[in-house]
Amino acid sequence: MRCRLEKINHVKRQRRFYELAVVRTLFGEWCLRRTWGRLGSHGGRDMVEYFDCQENALAALAKSKRAKCNRGYGVLPVQLELFH
Repeated sequence: MRCRLEKINHVKRQRRFYELAVVRTLFGEWCLRRTWGRLGSHGGRDMVEYFDCQENALAALAKSKRAKCNRGYGVLPVQLELFH
């Protein structure tokens, strides 16, 4: 599951993104990958948190998403990636 959030505030000159993704590792663990940074810039920051089951990872994703929405981020629909 993936979720992309963006925050654009022209008054404060803020253009930020925050991405959340629950993925399975090669060793069978579940992880929540968080990526954030400024819109239009290369790179950004990245953090990975590991969980023993998918339900715990999804719960952490929902909690992070709720916290970011409370701070002014808006949810964007994720487009399908046809080519990598």
